[in-house]
Amino acid sequence: MSIKAVVADDEAAARSRLRKLLASHSDIHIDAEACDGVETLEAIEQHKPDVLFLDIHMPGLTGFDVVRALPDDRCPLIVFVTAFDDYALQAFDANALAYLLKPVAAPRLDAAVQRVRQIMQTPAAIETEHARLHVAAQLDRQPLRHVLALQRDRYRIIPLSDVCFFRVEDGVTRVKTATENLRTNYAIGDLETRLPSPPFFRAHRSIIANIDMVETVAPMFKGSLVLTMKDAQRSEIHVSERQAPIVREMLQL
Repeated sequence: MSIKAVVADDEAAARSRLRKLLASHSDIHIDAEACDGVETLEAIEQHKPDVLFLDIHMPGLTGFDVVRALPDDRCPLIVFVTAFDDYALQAFDANALAYLLKPVAAPRLDAAVQRVRQIMQTPAAIETEHARLHVAAQLDRQPLRHVLALQRDRYRIIPLSDVCFFRVEDGVTRVKTATENLRTNYAIGDLETRLPSPPFFRAHRSIIANIDMVETVAPMFKGSLVLTMKDAQRSEIHVSERQAPIVREMLQL
C-alpha cells in the first residue's frame, strides 16, 4: 500500500528532518511540503494526501486553523507536530491520531506511521479518526484573528475588520465583505464562540454581524431592529426582539 503524505512546518530544518526520518518507510511518499497554513491547504487541495504531518505553531494560520478549514471530504489523517509540551497534549493524544514533539524521535514517528497504516485498512476507521480529529481541533479555543474563505481553488485570509457579516445559506456559512460573498467551512456556532464580542454579535440564528459595519438602524415591531450594512448591496439584517438589546447596548442607543 502506498501512502501519500504532505509535510507542513514553517521551519525548513524541521521539514528536512521529518523527510529524512520518513525515508525509512518505503510506503510513505511525500508529495509536497508547505511552510504556512495557506500553502498547506492548497497542497491538500492539489495532492489529496492520505496523511498530513502538521506543525501546530505556524505563522498566520495555526495547525488547528488548517484543520477547521478542511471540509470532511478532503480531510487527510493528521499527525500533529509541536515544539511545545503545552496545549493539553494528553487530550490530543486521546482524540487525535498522534502528536510528535520536536525534535521528532524516530521511535515515536514509527509508531505514528504504523497507526496510519492500520487506520487506512478500513473506511470505518478513517471516518472514526476524522471525528476524533475534529474533537482535538476544538480543544484550541483561541479567539479568531481572521477567517479563511474559499475562492475558486484558493483560500483567502479575510481580516475581521473587513467582515460585514456571516450568514448560513443552504447549510453553508458564507462571509460577506464590502464587495464579496465567499464560502467558508466554519460552523456558525463555532464562529459565535471565537469571534470577539463586540464588535461581532448574533443577530439571528443564521447571522453573525459586525457592529462596526452597520450604517443605519431602524426600529421594527415589538422592539426588533433592521440594520443596513456597509456592503455594496446595503444588505438588510433583521435583528430579533431577543437580540435587539445587545445591539442597542453596543451602539449605546
